[in-house]
Amino acid sequence: MDDQQTPRSVQRLDTAQRALLQKFYRHHGSKMRITQQAEAWVIREQSIIAGLCLAPVAEGYWLTGLFTAPSFRQQGAALQLINHIQAVYPDAPIWLFCHPDLHDFYTRAGFKQTQQLPEALKSRLDRYQQHKTLIAMHAIKS
Repeated sequence: MDDQQTPRSVQRLDTAQRALLQKFYRHHGSKMRITQQAEAWVIREQSIIAGLCLAPVAEGYWLTGLFTAPSFRQQGAALQLINHIQAVYPDAPIWLFCHPDLHDFYTRAGFKQTQQLPEALKSRLDRYQQHKTLIAMHAIKS
């Protein structure tokens, strides 16, 4: 990034701003969506370049909807966003489901494959796996 570019900033969107993340997803043709109980987090330069949702579950959070604009992929935006939410919630476990192709990325972000899930996530994973292959992963930074 050269000195002329706007620095990246991470922001939790308030309720009134959540539509911005939904618009970002739609603009890029993503099927990601925001659940009502989830926190919406984004990373911006001048506009949103990546976003994710973080829904409370059990004693921690379920990370969903991680998406980076194609022109910003492989530049560390998604990892910066994940590291930021892990710093905001350092003692809370964070779970996610990912396609096997993304296993190495999430491993680099501090996640490990797991079979130990809160019941609400276990039943959801069982339903999802009827139609697609997903890996459950878990991270806690303390």
